[in-house]
Amino acid sequence: MPSKNLNPRKMMELAIAVMLDSVPEPRDDGKAGPKVGAVLVKPDGTVETACRGELRHGDHAEFTLLERKNRGNRLDGSILFSTLEPCAPRARNFPKLGCAKRIVLARIPEVYVGIEDPDPTIDRKGIKYLQDNGITVHMFDRDLQEQIRDTNKDFIAQALERAAAAEEGKKPRSISLTPLEDTFVRTVPDDFSTEALEQYRKVAGIEDAVGSLAFHRRLALQGLLKEEGGRWIPTGFGLLLFGKEPRLHMPQAGLLGTIHFAAGREEPRDFDGPQVLAPDQALRWLRDKLPDPVDRTEARRKPVNEALFELAREGIVNALVHRDYEIVGAKCQLTVTAETITVKSPGLPPAPITLEQMQSFSAPMLSRNPTLHFVFSQMDLAEERGLGLKSMKQRAEQAGLPRPAYTWKDPYLVLTLYRSAESAARTLKPEILEGLNDDERTGWQQITTLEVITKATYAGATGYDPRKGQRHLKRFVELGLLRRLGSGKATSYEIVR
Repeated sequence: MPSKNLNPRKMMELAIAVMLDSVPEPRDDGKAGPKVGAVLVKPDGTVETACRGELRHGDHAEFTLLERKNRGNRLDGSILFSTLEPCAPRARNFPKLGCAKRIVLARIPEVYVGIEDPDPTIDRKGIKYLQDNGITVHMFDRDLQEQIRDTNKDFIAQALERAAAAEEGKKPRSISLTPLEDTFVRTVPDDFSTEALEQYRKVAGIEDAVGSLAFHRRLALQGLLKEEGGRWIPTGFGLLLFGKEPRLHMPQAGLLGTIHFAAGREEPRDFDGPQVLAPDQALRWLRDKLPDPVDRTEARRKPVNEALFELAREGIVNALVHRDYEIVGAKCQLTVTAETITVKSPGLPPAPITLEQMQSFSAPMLSRNPTLHFVFSQMDLAEERGLGLKSMKQRAEQAGLPRPAYTWKDPYLVLTLYRSAESAARTLKPEILEGLNDDERTGWQQITTLEVITKATYAGATGYDPRKGQRHLKRFVELGLLRRLGSGKATSYEIVR
């Protein structure tokens, strides 16, 4: 294996630098090709690079690196860095091999991927092929992913519109992310909601009329319909997004809402129609039932509540799009109390994203269900490719709300949104809350919006003198609320989520 001193971040940055040297392929059809850079770190520490089109127009960076520069060389134990997801088997015309398969054949055990290839013939399938063959996959750091996307914005825009070439759509897929890509027996296009389809057509700017042959073909290219025996048949993804009653076919579909009012009264509401309509339906319900936000001052009520609703909407969309639909015994859930709004989504984040990355809001962009994500993004309901974590954190900070918290309660990934700054303290376990004096409770409320806490930032947020602040920080550590990082002048703290 390469040296233990290997700096993955440095290699990611090198791959991006190499990406910028990509040679565009001359084309008459106006199709934009991606800019791709690849870096190979060999077991002896040798580093080699390649970019798309470096030696011949159209050659993929991984192909150039593995086949043209290292044909016949043993690459066991090497590490590959590529700014774009390697193409999956069957994504290229026979007899060409997909880059993911070349990596497997080269016996490379570890790969760092910049961004997903948004072309539906590849999207997440290249990554899954690597993982299915025992290769450890990592994603580039989120800020570097944004650089790659910005550099390739023309290619990405075309790929998202293109869906897939018709002849590719007819080929058998060797990689399947989920059974929901397949058709569901005894279903027909009339099982789709016309209201949901019309809204999709309007927001996405689609000219083809709902129900027309051209519209059906568009849905087919997006993996929502398939033509079998001269008939159009919905796929699982199509039924989830646009089905009138998706839970007739998939009991795990839908969003279950519950508001817990004072005096023990509850109001349940199920959003079990087309999932593309569920986020806005849920937000209208919350706005109607929660007209008065919980906050300290009348002047701040409106902006705080608007921010809270935006955060709830983002959380609901993430839950519906990124949940694991193979966990059939669990549904997405929305729960409201006087202090919090929680959104539960079945399943851990898709590998290689970790719970720790979610909790620190530093998770790279990766979609578990690209077909769902594409439609939600076309309807302006989701960020183009990511989980919306960066904007979620920033929106809470701007409104003075505690930072949202992700936790894992098997089988749910749980997002907790706090309805006020005070909620962060009031929702602590009783035994912990009782262990804090009034000043400590106030101090805790003030730092729940901070990502990194030091003596200086605590003093600035609370107005307490440094010695008092240091006693508070020590107390928070003793109670398990904070985790100490570093030592001496470099000491900082992070909130234990």
